[in-house]
Amino acid sequence: DTARPQTIPGLPAGCSHVNSFKVENWRQNLKVIYQCFVWSGTAETRKRKAKSCICHMCGAHLNRLHSCLYCVFFGCFTKKHIHEHAKNKRHNLAIDLLYGGIYCFVCQDYIYDKDMEQIAKEEQRKAWKLQGVGEKYSTWEPTKRELELLRHNPKRRKITTNCTIGLRGLINLGNTCFMNCIVQALTHTPLLRDFFLSDRHKCEMQSNSCLVCEMSQLFQEFYSGHRSPHIPFRLLHLVWTHARHLAGYEQQDAHEFLIAALDVLHRHCKGDDNGKKANNPNHCNCIIDQIFTGGLQSDVTCQVCHGVSTTIDPFWDISLDLPGSSTPFWPLSPGSEGGVVNGESHVSGTTTLTDCLRRFTRPEHLGSSAKIKCSGCHSYQESTKQLTMKKLPIVACFHLKRFEHSAKLRRKITTYVSFPLELDMTPFMASSKESRMNGQYQQPVDTLNNDNKYSLFAVVNHQGTLESGHYTSFIRQHKDQWFKCDDAIITKASIKDVLDSEG
Repeated sequence: DTARPQTIPGLPAGCSHVNSFKVENWRQNLKVIYQCFVWSGTAETRKRKAKSCICHMCGAHLNRLHSCLYCVFFGCFTKKHIHEHAKNKRHNLAIDLLYGGIYCFVCQDYIYDKDMEQIAKEEQRKAWKLQGVGEKYSTWEPTKRELELLRHNPKRRKITTNCTIGLRGLINLGNTCFMNCIVQALTHTPLLRDFFLSDRHKCEMQSNSCLVCEMSQLFQEFYSGHRSPHIPFRLLHLVWTHARHLAGYEQQDAHEFLIAALDVLHRHCKGDDNGKKANNPNHCNCIIDQIFTGGLQSDVTCQVCHGVSTTIDPFWDISLDLPGSSTPFWPLSPGSEGGVVNGESHVSGTTTLTDCLRRFTRPEHLGSSAKIKCSGCHSYQESTKQLTMKKLPIVACFHLKRFEHSAKLRRKITTYVSFPLELDMTPFMASSKESRMNGQYQQPVDTLNNDNKYSLFAVVNHQGTLESGHYTSFIRQHKDQWFKCDDAIITKASIKDVLDSEG
């Protein structure tokens, strides 16, 4: 432990002040700091961290709290309280309690030390395991073979903000716009793209009819830099093979295609053995379930004894009713719940995505014709049913039910629904409902908590009627760059074009 750090000729030496920390038992001390104050793995250590980690000078929780590595002292970085401590005590190193980086007050910079980095990574992995997150967020470490390949291929592709790599048109193979627009959305799903471009799919199928292999190939085609439109004939053939109800050249529904595609991909890329323990309601850790699966909680409350029966079902998307459909729609007065929710201001008479979600999660009275046997009363009673989100997926898909098929009529509902660029799902969570019932719920003012916030990255549109129509999509390429994909033609779009579209 006390060996001198080796320096490699040509490379600048690391921070020399680290050595003053690396004395007897330093590894153990650093591990304890990471376990208790940085990566807290269990609920118990998280509680302890929340209670104990406050600035010893001003009592604040936030302001980039750092802990001294030499003694038990927490101080704000923003207000320079940790700097004062370092100066007075000559304790030169401190650790950032949010990200685990180590700061040297002499060098006036965050430092890199291989041994410390190793301990930080190990403790982070252990904490994630305890939280049930597993390897979900682990960084890519190149293998020896990959390092060799990188050495032999020194040419790098630079991605700039105006770079169009990843944008590629798709040829319409005869009424296949329903497929093309979903493929565009899937190829621009960030985590799915990272999975396929890092070659993570290990095929276990004997025949060459694996849809995941074809998707993998599709990502290579999209990100190869070729400008000419791609012809997705193999994909179409495999979809027809595995989802027979979509076979043929008649017009199909894009939503139906999305669900069928996710289903076949899920079946073909079975997760590994510990899939049973996966942290999502489908109990599968294939890439599809890791990204798209959420848990929908259904609470049925008996009107007599008020007993609640709860079930949680997996979902890949949420189908929302629209005003104008024959199902009675919830009348929402613009000012009913605070005027502006999710950054959507209510233009009078305009329906918002938040309105549709409020309607989806409102309690619904199941009438006398739909009595359910209550486990408390042991008899059939009237009840209310309410849906909420128990677990949110990483990517949320919302399906607006524009095509209505009832006994009397078949038609398309063209009601305009406004949707935001940023959507906060907190009000629709099961946990929000529970805290509301306990009288503790407040509209969160804390903008730092982004756990339930989503950013829009793809919109699928349908023009025309139920009988003859056409699908296009808008996809986000970089932070604020949007493109319209109309089969083989891709054109730049403005954010206004996207938000004004009939999603």
